[in-house]
This record gives sequence, structure tokens and C-alpha cells, in this order.
Amino acid sequence: MRQYMYSVPGICQMTLLLLLIVPVGLGLMTLAIRGNRNRELRRRCLFLGALSHLVGTATCYFPNVGLRFNAYLALDPLGLCFLSLTSILFFLVALYSFGYFFKEYRAGEEHGIRHLYAPCMIFFLAAMTLATLTTHLGLFWVAVEATTLATAPLIYYHHHARALEAAWKYLLICSVGIALALLGIFFIAAAGKGKGLDLFVADFVANAHLLDPRWLKIGFLLIVVGYGTKMGLAPLHNWLPDAHAEAPSSVSALLSGALLNIAFLGILRTYQICLAAGLAPFANRVLILFGLVSLGVALVFIVNQKDYKRLLAYSSVEHMGILALGIGIGAPFAALLHMINHSLTKVLLFLTAGQIVLGYRTKKAADVNGLLRTLPITGSLFCIGGIAIMGLPPFAPFVSKFLILKACLLHNHPVVATCYLLFLGIIFVAMAKIILGMVQGEKRELPGTLERYPILLISPIVLAIDVLILGVYLPPEFVRFLHDAARGLGGEL
Repeated sequence: MRQYMYSVPGICQMTLLLLLIVPVGLGLMTLAIRGNRNRELRRRCLFLGALSHLVGTATCYFPNVGLRFNAYLALDPLGLCFLSLTSILFFLVALYSFGYFFKEYRAGEEHGIRHLYAPCMIFFLAAMTLATLTTHLGLFWVAVEATTLATAPLIYYHHHARALEAAWKYLLICSVGIALALLGIFFIAAAGKGKGLDLFVADFVANAHLLDPRWLKIGFLLIVVGYGTKMGLAPLHNWLPDAHAEAPSSVSALLSGALLNIAFLGILRTYQICLAAGLAPFANRVLILFGLVSLGVALVFIVNQKDYKRLLAYSSVEHMGILALGIGIGAPFAALLHMINHSLTKVLLFLTAGQIVLGYRTKKAADVNGLLRTLPITGSLFCIGGIAIMGLPPFAPFVSKFLILKACLLHNHPVVATCYLLFLGIIFVAMAKIILGMVQGEKRELPGTLERYPILLISPIVLAIDVLILGVYLPPEFVRFLHDAARGLGGEL
């Protein structure tokens, strides 16, 4: 297994810096490109940014590539896991955006702040990249705050009243959450008792015996509440359903598949400090509580949900609860695997949901039927995504959900395991009723044929294949990579 933390001279040492500079530079250049005639040029810049970022991320796996630029930019295995997933998903969404917005424009529905889509998406990528490249608590906080500023205009893309309400709710609630996270960082710093510790996770871990457990507990609680707001943990999730429902589907896909993970990373960084300080039982209880509450709240809103994009949003709340639960019961490998499985599946669902919105011109589940006959490829992909996200074999989420259940039983959490199974069972029935109602039925005539645009189908097909492959086979290199990323998060690897 390669060593993740060493530096070499030359261009290899600049890898991490280039992963930040290239998106920021492209974002500024794209921001200067105005006018409807230049919309394709802006989207080409978006695709170029996504492609260059994917190539740059791939180079991080090559031997002799330095993954430490300085103290503030250093990529550890956990950060590399999040960076890789973010880069892959962003590339697929950027590719999908070409066909989606061309079809939306032809349908006469592309209105609003069009010129901000590409630059805001690129700035969003840069902010998420910074969050994965640093273990400094303060710089990480800045990166998370930057994601809020970059994505608010994207939520308001369609420029109507509901989108405005969703954007303001997102800004206000997430800003309060981020402020609480900042307060949590202050408390963690205070736990150092004035020993001159910097805000690097490694420093806190190395000097964990010097930390005041009372200040550290308060700091961890504030971090979970603060970043949990951005992650979508209930009852702090109120912004999430509106934002996911009103944003363009490509944006919703990244909000659910990438942004929530970045907030989760912030909690994991602080969790590492608590483990080193001997506060694992306290931190685990907090995460288990938030995990079960998130599952319960998601259940309430998924049952009889009328809007299929909001259904997917509440499903994200459910799965963020599963991630918190997985870490809390001591199953970091299963939690990271489930994070990847959820992201791949949820991006698949949101991208296909975008095609359904363009075809049926509605987000009401009751008004969509006959998908398998009307849009056979899209309907099949949506059905695969729906079956996968509900946790049925042979798809990837089943594997990680089962591993988390197994960990509950092995680590003597019978009550947690019972609640987990009960919540998942009810959610399964509720989602199956809605999704099967959408895909079944007679063929309908739609204005225009979405499936004339193959570019709309490439990314969903790739994601569906990945979800299937990871459900039947986990490559040994992939398993070792996840074990390496999960090291330092406690529990059974």
C-alpha cells in the first residue's frame, strides 16, 4: 500500500495546489463570460474544469506524487477518499449538464440566472476540494462556508418564488449551523488549556492527553450540531428538502451526493480528536442519537410523500442518519462504504429525476406513471436507483446497510439494531409504493423525446453500472483503500 504523506520536488509537489488553482482560475474566467450566446462556452469551461480536476485527482494515486504541499494543504487517506468521490461525481454531473440544460432551453424553461451556473459550480468544486485537502479546523470551516456561498445562487437558478424561499432558507439555516461549528472550534481550541496547540487535527491527536475533556465535549456537540445542519442530520435538516426540490437536478445531485459528505468529513475530523482523548463512548452516544433521530424523521416525511424530488431529499436525511449511526456503533469501514454507495445511487436518482421533470413537466409523483414504457431507458435507470437506495440486493447500498446491521449486533447494540431495522422496513415500503407507482402504467405521449439526447444517459448508465458492480464485488484494492481511510476512526475495520 502506498504511503500517502510525503513530498517530492518539482511539479509533483504542486499537485494539491493545482487542484485548487485550476478550478478557481476557470471559475473567474467563466464568470466574465456573459450573454446567452456564450452559454455553451461556459458549459465547456465547466466540463474542462471537471475533467482537469478528475485528472489531477487521479495523479494522487501515482507513486512519487507528493500529497503534502505545506502544513495547511496535506492530503491524508481519509481526505483522498472524499476528494476522489467528489471529483468523480462532479465530472459525471458536468457531462450530464450539457444535455440537461440544452433540453431545458429547447423546452423554453431555461430562465433565471443562467450565466452564474457554470462559475458557481466550479467555485463549488474548489471549495469542496479545499475541505478535503486540509486537516486544519479553521481552514476547513472556511471551505465549508465557501460551499454555502457558491451553491446559494444555484438553488435560486430558476428565479421563481419557491426557489427564492429555498435559497434564503438554505443561507439562513446553514449560516447558523456554520456559526455554531465555529463556536465548537473555539471550544476545542480552549480544550488545549493554552498549550499553544494549532488547529491541526494531528496536533490535537498527538496531545490528546493535555486536552480538557469538558471543553472538548462541548466543542464536539457544537461541531455535530453545526456541521450536522449542513450534513442534513435531523432535526437540523429543514433547508434540505426545499433546496433539493427547487434546484436544477444536476445541482440537487451534487448537494446530496457531495456536499453532505463534506459536512460529514468535518464531524469525522473532530471525532478523531475525541477518540484520541478517550471520549469515544460520549461521541458514539451523540452520533447514535442523531442517527436514529434522522432515520425516524425521514420516515415520517417519506411516508405519503407527494413530490418525488422531495422524496429523494428526505431519503438523503435517512442515509446521513445511517452514516452517523455507522460511525457511532464503531463501524467506520461500513460507514465510508455506505457513503460512497449512497452518493453514487443518489446522484443516479437525481439525474434521472431531472429527465422525468423535463419530460412530464411535473414533480408530483401521482402525475408520473408509465415510466418504463414512456421513457424506457430513463425509467429503467430510475427503477434501478430506487431499488438500490431502498437497500435491496444485488446493489451496493444493500452491502453497506447489512454491514452496519452486523456491526450493531456484534457490538451489543440490540435496541439500536431493532430501531434500525424497523425504520428501514417502513421506509422501504413507503418508497416502494411511490417509485413502483411511477414506473408502472401505460405509455404516455410526451412533448419531445428526451432519449434522443444520449448525453443525458451516459452519466446515469455509468452510475448504475457502478452501483451494481459494488453490490456483487468489492475489488481488493478498493477494500484496502477504504480500510486505510477508516484507520483512525476507531471501531472494527
